[in-house]
Amino acid sequence: MATARKVIIVGSGPAGYTAAVYAARANLAPLMLTGIQAGGQLTLTTLVENYPGFVDGVQGPELMETMRKQAERFGTEMIAEDATSVDFGRRPFVVRAGDASYESDTVILATGATAKLLGLDAETKLMGRGVSTCATCDGFFFKDRNIMVVGGGDSAMEEALYLARLGRKVEVVHRRDSLRASKFMQDRARENPKIEFIWNSAVDDILDVQGGKVTAVRLKNLKTGALDERPVDGLFIAIGHRPNTEIVRGQIDLLPNDYVKVVPGTTQTSVPGVFAAGDVQDHVYRQAVTAAGTGCMAALEAERYLESPQPR
Repeated sequence: MATARKVIIVGSGPAGYTAAVYAARANLAPLMLTGIQAGGQLTLTTLVENYPGFVDGVQGPELMETMRKQAERFGTEMIAEDATSVDFGRRPFVVRAGDASYESDTVILATGATAKLLGLDAETKLMGRGVSTCATCDGFFFKDRNIMVVGGGDSAMEEALYLARLGRKVEVVHRRDSLRASKFMQDRARENPKIEFIWNSAVDDILDVQGGKVTAVRLKNLKTGALDERPVDGLFIAIGHRPNTEIVRGQIDLLPNDYVKVVPGTTQTSVPGVFAAGDVQDHVYRQAVTAAGTGCMAALEAERYLESPQPR
């Protein structure tokens, strides 16, 4: 292995890129393992209207590309590999990616979170063949078609609103009789004439695996148990996310919901010198601007840690 780095950033997105900008400007020469699919969840988003500084909004992929270029401008070294394991039990820390291993005095985790699925056998078999977790990626293929969205939070409303621009009809299926989404997003969805709601229901099965494409969805009413088969051409899953903490399990403390546990008001984890930023440690806000904020915090805390005379 080469000489130990001062900072390794694992993951990209608003948290990782912001951490890279701050660390690079502090002459810490950060190495960023961006992952094969760099940019995080915002690369799957269209118009972002709530990120400060963009009066008319900005496309998610464009925002991520701008952040990447800014981090590169200040000298961040980027490797398009997914980290496969870490060793926080030795100093310097070790992060492995592909066939390579990297040593570092500090590590910033910015691995984000991944969309949850329903857990149906047909779901995986029909993924990319009518089943999707990304409206902006696949919505184009369902122009003037019947579409179904599963979920009741802001993400589900965003997906439904985007798909309503393209599809003939969008049905939103939710397990309860009220939405979890913010009032603003609820109102936007309810006011859209193309969007209909199906309450107290869950997806029981997806048809037709044999035909290799989605033709219908079988719903189960959770109050009556009744089954209802509805013809749809596309099914979009928007039921939340799980933090990408697999590689650090057993290495640092996690919360019961598997998000990284940090000292309140900081990005410090249970291992001194390891910091967590963005959605991997935020199960409350999950916004691009808060992710960027914690990326800034992580870089500043890493810098202070490196300058600290205390034994590590």
